[in-house]
Amino acid sequence: MVSIRLDNLHVSLGGAPVLTGIDARLEGGVLTGVIGPNGAGKSTLARAVLGLIEPAAGQVLIDEAPLSTIPRSELARRIAYLPQGQQLGWPLSVARLVALGRLPHLAPFSRMTAADEAAVERAMARTDVLPLAARTATELSGGERARALLARALAVDAAALIADEPLASLDPAHQLDVMTLLAAEAHQGRLVVAVLHDLTMAARFCDRLLLISHGRIVADGPPDMVLTAELLASAYDVRAWKGEAEGHRLVVPLERAP
Repeated sequence: MVSIRLDNLHVSLGGAPVLTGIDARLEGGVLTGVIGPNGAGKSTLARAVLGLIEPAAGQVLIDEAPLSTIPRSELARRIAYLPQGQQLGWPLSVARLVALGRLPHLAPFSRMTAADEAAVERAMARTDVLPLAARTATELSGGERARALLARALAVDAAALIADEPLASLDPAHQLDVMTLLAAEAHQGRLVVAVLHDLTMAARFCDRLLLISHGRIVADGPPDMVLTAELLASAYDVRAWKGEAEGHRLVVPLERAP
């Protein structure tokens, strides 16, 4: 298991503050969703946790060790990352693309072991891209590419996974598959954080939500506590309907808040 602690984290981009005073502890066993309007700082938070952005103040701690003290190679083995909107620049096969997820475990110029190959095949099967293994990744549809990139992240077999907008480009069936998969990963003990825009998916599958607005965490807790009419109006400027269908939570934005 791995834990991540954000201690009074401040992040600026181009001299402008994006995140201010972020305090949170992330642990395994629950699926944590990060929600908020466009420009709130969700993706910036994900990148700061991975050390891809230098904080202006505060710190990120991994298992209580400052992020800056952890070698990049070790961090890559402990936390897998699925960035949003990633483009593919090389015409690799899907199988080779997913196999890149095993690089943090390989010594230079070494070959994959049977265990590495099994991890790759398992990741492709779980994301429904095994039938695409021989296809050229740059020729995939947007949804197929998104699933292949998720498979690459899963192939790392890390103790933590941060997925930034993992539902983008996916059809409804695969959105459900991905959220079910992420919840299963979390409930098996992994630390899983997903940046989400779909409030119904967040309400239905996440155990904990962090609502970010104007660079601050304005709510942190279970979906029923975070997805209130007041908080949705304040953060998103919308009036939403909340209800259930067949035992599943639904959150449907109806109109701009009056």
